[in-house]
Amino acid sequence: MSRGNGTSVRSVNYATSPLLASKTPPWRSRFVVVLVGLAFAVLLGRAVHLQIWASDFYRAQGEKRFVHKLKLPASRGRIFDRNGLVLATSVALPSVQVDAKTFAADTAQRRAMARALGMSPADLGQRLDGATGVVTLRRLVEEPVWREIQALGLKGVQEVREYKRRYPEGESAAHVVGFTNIDDRGQEGIELAFQGQLEGRSGARTVVRDRLGRVIEDVGDQADPVNGRDITLSVDSKVQFFAYQRVRDAVQQNRAKAGSVVVLDVQTGEVLALANYPSYDPAERNNLTGGQMRNRALTDVFEPGSTMKPLVVAWALDTGRVKADTVIHTAPGSLVVGPLVVKDAHPYAALTVQEVIQKSSNVGAARIAMQMPARELWELFSNIGYGQKPQIAFPGAVTGRLKPYKNWRPVEQATMAYGYGLSASLLQMARAYTVLARDGDVIPVTLLRQDQPAVGLRVLKPETTREIRRMLQMAAGPGGTGPKAQTIGYSVGGKSGTAHKQEGKGYASNKYRAWFVGMAPIGTPRIIVAVMVDEPSAGRHFGGDVAAPVFSEVVQQTLRMMNVAPDIDVKAQISAKPLAAELESF
Repeated sequence: MSRGNGTSVRSVNYATSPLLASKTPPWRSRFVVVLVGLAFAVLLGRAVHLQIWASDFYRAQGEKRFVHKLKLPASRGRIFDRNGLVLATSVALPSVQVDAKTFAADTAQRRAMARALGMSPADLGQRLDGATGVVTLRRLVEEPVWREIQALGLKGVQEVREYKRRYPEGESAAHVVGFTNIDDRGQEGIELAFQGQLEGRSGARTVVRDRLGRVIEDVGDQADPVNGRDITLSVDSKVQFFAYQRVRDAVQQNRAKAGSVVVLDVQTGEVLALANYPSYDPAERNNLTGGQMRNRALTDVFEPGSTMKPLVVAWALDTGRVKADTVIHTAPGSLVVGPLVVKDAHPYAALTVQEVIQKSSNVGAARIAMQMPARELWELFSNIGYGQKPQIAFPGAVTGRLKPYKNWRPVEQATMAYGYGLSASLLQMARAYTVLARDGDVIPVTLLRQDQPAVGLRVLKPETTREIRRMLQMAAGPGGTGPKAQTIGYSVGGKSGTAHKQEGKGYASNKYRAWFVGMAPIGTPRIIVAVMVDEPSAGRHFGGDVAAPVFSEVVQQTLRMMNVAPDIDVKAQISAKPLAAELESF
């Protein structure tokens, strides 16, 4: 074969090629067909395995990567005061999360993100570097923080809404309301006591997310959350705030260690205020101390001092052993009972029973108590709540100490008459005085709002308690140990108390607790107020000097808030000359 340019190419005869002319063995073609068939069979088997036998597994794997079950948190129930003002509520706040697989940020963005979250760049890197799943960087951040992080426009950053507790009344109601932890479970106070009612039941939502973590579709039915139940307390937030301010001022002015106030409604047994100082802010609990968190009015027990004298005298009157004008010999201002010498701060030759209360005579109270069987006094003390755990829905309420009467020695019977040898909380002391304020009935106390009058236990005769209230009015008036308890517009009655603090097996010579427990208006009492100041050290330590002024201010403000009409002439009281306080005996 030749081309136009004169060159020639040798022709090839393919038919005569040895490779093509040779015959292919039959087994080779069959082998190829078998291989192709096996390949199709494997593919078909794999398809059957994926689509039928292993479909559940691979569907689950796919859902694990793109289908997520989101928790829908329930809102915790709110806590209200008796007038419907909020003491605790929950608000939804973002918790910042990062999907480590899709997260991307340069050094400047990481630094900005760490600064917004209150973390160091090193801490942020430690949390994210090497992580493979979703990492929660910070829970319950404020809205401005989340908006600042959103503005960075980072991939893989997402939010989950959770609830955080808010406490509008802050430190004034902290010991009543308590607080929750970051998981919204009650840890102290009402938050703990009513955890079962306040907590709700979480719901769930199933969604499909894309590779950037964005929700693109809901899957299946949504289970809605069930919010917790609201709780309405007996506390009046205005009375609570005022009581807290007054006891705080008293502690600071007297350079004391601590103080407490309890305000009770005489008709219902409701706690209108329960304030302690030192306190804390339930929403900001960094660097808290045990002293700040202690609800001293419920958890601290101490010897109640002279506040016991009206109760002992009441029983003596009720059983006919004495009358108000019965003369008790108290000379020479001391009484030897076994190894103890009972002394009065100011010696008197003789005092009537009513003067024993007015002048707060230890000797007179001891002589009256020694006339009665130990069993009768023990039953009286037990019936009004001493040595009994308060039936109040609150954690930490203590029982106090009251020895069985069979173990009483004469010296113990004598000292109990003026408040040594037994112990009680301030709440127990306030409750005990309901027997005097309610014409002989002692009632249970409660922190929940009540719409009906309380049902009490009859302990004393009505005429006995009216006589004791008249003596308490004398004790809080001219010539008594607590004239600083007087209040403009309202008649008051009460008993001051001062006791040495126990240290080991003895008593500290220069450490005291001071009290004043009383009621107003004295004719038909509406409230009971109990005040305790622990270790006053500014030169005064008697209850009539330290605790009585707090009582006066709290009584006046509380009765006004309750719209109780004044029962004495205001003008006459304003024009009266100041009364000089006498020092009380222990």
